Amino acid sequence: MSKSNRFDGLFGATRRTEAQATPSESGKKKGKGQDPDYMRTTIYLPRSLHRKLKAVALEEEREMSEVVTELVEKWLEERGSGSL
Repeated sequence: MSKSNRFDGLFGATRRTEAQATPSESGKKKGKGQDPDYMRTTIYLPRSLHRKLKAVALEEEREMSEVVTELVEKWLEERGSGSL
């Protein structure tokens, strides 16, 4: 006889809901977190600059990381370090 508690039904219902809601892996696009060509990094920006970056990226329908990548690439090219 299995021992159960009052949460078993709740957790079981949650697991079933998650399984039903999860799209199949075959047609799913990988996120940057799962892409081996990307490295997660942390930068610190002043709050006001972060707010502006976030607003403009949203306005242009771009990710903030995409904008930062573009700017870092340009910065490196200006210094002749673009081919590292």
